[in-house]
Amino acid sequence: MIGAAAAVGLRLRVLRRHLVRRLQARRSRRRRRSGRRGGGEEEEEGGREAVVLVSGMGGSVLHARRRSNPRFDLRVWVRILAANAEFKKYLWSLYNPDTGYVEPLDDDVEIVVPEDDHGLFAIDILDPSWFVEILHLSMVYHFHDMIDMLIDCGYKKGTTLFGYGYDFRQSNRIDKVMVGLQAKLETAYKASGGKKIFAKYVNKWICIACPFQGAPGCINDSLLTGLQFVYGFESFFFVSRWVMHQLLVECPSIYEMLPNPKFKWKEAPIVQVWRKNPEKDGVVELVLYEATDCVSLFEEALRNNELKYNGKTVALPFNMSVFKWATETRRILDNAKLPDTVSFYNIYGTSYDTPYDVCYGSESSPIGDLSEVCHTMPAYTYVDGDGTVPIESTMADGFAAKERVGIKADHRGLLCDENVFELLKKWLGVKEESTQRRRLSKSKVIDSAPL
Repeated sequence: MIGAAAAVGLRLRVLRRHLVRRLQARRSRRRRRSGRRGGGEEEEEGGREAVVLVSGMGGSVLHARRRSNPRFDLRVWVRILAANAEFKKYLWSLYNPDTGYVEPLDDDVEIVVPEDDHGLFAIDILDPSWFVEILHLSMVYHFHDMIDMLIDCGYKKGTTLFGYGYDFRQSNRIDKVMVGLQAKLETAYKASGGKKIFAKYVNKWICIACPFQGAPGCINDSLLTGLQFVYGFESFFFVSRWVMHQLLVECPSIYEMLPNPKFKWKEAPIVQVWRKNPEKDGVVELVLYEATDCVSLFEEALRNNELKYNGKTVALPFNMSVFKWATETRRILDNAKLPDTVSFYNIYGTSYDTPYDVCYGSESSPIGDLSEVCHTMPAYTYVDGDGTVPIESTMADGFAAKERVGIKADHRGLLCDENVFELLKKWLGVKEESTQRRRLSKSKVIDSAPL
């Protein structure tokens, strides 16, 4: 007992010292962020164009609030501790075809994106708990380093630097998302007018790791078996693959990232299933589904998919209403045009094995009923990309890009990559005033391809 008490005491002292250092570092960052340049700051900002940082899929903090209790406010995404329990309780949802929105299974719950810190809080550190900060779990440090870099370049929160997080369960073109982005642009540029805002007030649009033509391997598989954000020991603290799967089946944003069947892929992405053919006495065959006909596989594999919520069984088959909505989103994107006044730049990740084709079962261990696919780990065929989105998809933006640049980094790593920061500073026409900011990643510029 004495030895255990001494060990606990030692750990507490170490933890206390660690906390003090963290708090000191945080105060230092806040002083630096609040404006260390003095009287010349406002004058300098006058000629600086505002920057709005917009997150991607899964890249926004989400809070649950109860309509019956205005004081209830709980972060449900991202959270490391009690992740599965809170996710199932508050984020599991159903798509409402009458409204086009994804709605929580609990009618009393409302999912919101916090607007703190001019929208930057929701996209900075996705789990801003003391536990994450002490351990510096970089997997949830989203736009954090980019925000620091921009502040070091003279940007000021609420004046020239803003963030926009959104409820990533919803469609990318749903009214609430579009109106929210419009309001953010109005705040940033003091203007109004829907489409006119983008044409008149957005001078530069810089995309990082955007799946313009979809993410074939990752998204095809996410609808069948789920999505796992972290692996190894860290996965024990995060939302499980299956729990995430039960949300994604109802998410328009996932359906909207299915591989574009009308895009001219060098080789069309496919899903393969080793299965026993009941019409041929159980002979094992390799069945191929191309991007244009995967719907039949999704429908058959998910026909018995369901979850338990508050003692009730909720059916979650492949949602054809969501698929039709996503098909219309794809049509709109395929016909989208940028105003000539907007300079477009594209940064994409390279040199990482990126899932492309997906295979379930094997010749020696085939799938019987297709519903078994949902409980099978996939085998991938890989192409070059950022580990999530293939280069072929990210480069095919369809716009007259000023520059397209490949960076040797993975999907999340691009947001804290030093070469990405150098490109942003060049394209924004700014430079850092401090060289003391911590650098997380320095990788190689692979390719530069202006159009």
